[in-house]
Amino acid sequence: MGVISKDKRKLTIYYHSGTTIGEQAHAYANASKKKLHAVDISKTNVTGTQWAELANGLGQSISDLIDTDHPDFIDTYGKEAPKMEEHDWLKILENEPHLLKYPVIINGKKYIQVQSAAEFKKYIEPDSAGLEKKPLDKQFTDEDTP
Repeated sequence: MGVISKDKRKLTIYYHSGTTIGEQAHAYANASKKKLHAVDISKTNVTGTQWAELANGLGQSISDLIDTDHPDFIDTYGKEAPKMEEHDWLKILENEPHLLKYPVIINGKKYIQVQSAAEFKKYIEPDSAGLEKKPLDKQFTDEDTP
């Protein structure tokens, strides 16, 4: 059993609010019909156990969560990603959370790493509750044409 709560009626998002993709993914998650548990990693410390669970849920290693092409990473570690142990990669995420490559969404028991905000759209239900839908032949009238 993991430490991260999973519920089919809830979305959980781990994102960094200082990144464009993080802000956009959070906005899309907010627009979904599901309850949202947002973890802004720029303000909330994520434990090594949580990072490990996120990586495991995605079927990746901890190092795969880190943007090794980020200028801050390159300045510190060089262009070639160094060979490190998992706990070393965890320390990087714990100390420099802005190096998270992409936001991680947990939808029920499914872990998703979204690489673009547009990609996230396919994982949420459209918020069209309360809109009346008419058959296509009834949607337009002669008054609609010029």
